[in-house]
Amino acid sequence: MRDLLSLPKAHLHVHLESTVRWATLREIGAANGVRVPGDVGAFGSFAAFFAQNDLVRACLRRPADFRRVAFEFCEDEAAQGVRYAEVSFTAAGHGERLGDLDMPLAAVLEGLDAGHEAFGIECRLILDHSRRRSVERAWRTLDLARRHDGVVAAIGLAGDEAHPGDPFNEVFAAARDAGLHVVHHAGEGEGPASIRQAIGPGCAERLGHGIRILDDPGLVAEVRERQIPLEVCPSSNVALGFAPSLEDHPLPRLLDAGLIVTLNTDIPALISAPLATEYARVRDAFGYDDRSLAELARAGIDASFAPASTKARLHREITTWLSTPGARG
Repeated sequence: MRDLLSLPKAHLHVHLESTVRWATLREIGAANGVRVPGDVGAFGSFAAFFAQNDLVRACLRRPADFRRVAFEFCEDEAAQGVRYAEVSFTAAGHGERLGDLDMPLAAVLEGLDAGHEAFGIECRLILDHSRRRSVERAWRTLDLARRHDGVVAAIGLAGDEAHPGDPFNEVFAAARDAGLHVVHHAGEGEGPASIRQAIGPGCAERLGHGIRILDDPGLVAEVRERQIPLEVCPSSNVALGFAPSLEDHPLPRLLDAGLIVTLNTDIPALISAPLATEYARVRDAFGYDDRSLAELARAGIDASFAPASTKARLHREITTWLSTPGARG
């Protein structure tokens, strides 16, 4: 088995706020008067997960905080063999909280630029918006994305799927008209109706999670025919209670159904599962060989919003990885 750290990867579903190193969080928390406890353990509920997110947000206050976590994201992802990432960031939420709508996004972009220079990783942003928040904030998210077109690849809905997506349809139609991509979380906590809304009036081109699609065979056929990729995050699904265990995760059934499946982490710092670890867990749980893992990596590249030249380069690098014998990863 080849070393999975050296497998070239794209990372499409990962939240910047959930990648912050705990040592970094304690340092910036102390500087900003926020006490940060020891490393997080297992989640007892979805509410406990939201509480951890609230802690991270409370620590991020200064431009230097946002630059640092973005730079360290690049460093950590590059060490995992990630060559290209689309990282989600709740820019408008941070901006409103801090009374400066532009500052958090500008600082994150500075950190990603520095990370690209230092580590060679190519990153673009997905600006997400919580379903629990106002339509007005969603419009502000779209405005930020328009003003940073190119480095912002997409916008989309995140958060508790029990809150409907329909109030935001006009925002995402405007995003598509502006040339932005749209990616929604759907089919994780809620069932097929959530997915139908996302890929219908919600204008989504990819599905964040989408694991409950198997509840509706007709929907499986539609998503397969339309070639809509799924951003699957097995360890996160288990940690948050959306799958009973890794061995019982629907990932193999999604692949068997002919769906486009990409492998991602979602919240790596909160569950101690960076991307190479996620690949190793999937390999061990389902007995996938190197070629199967390479196909998952290729699916991530093809589903990304990366330039064609980046995709071609990464495919060549995966071919090289497969042709080079390596030690067990």
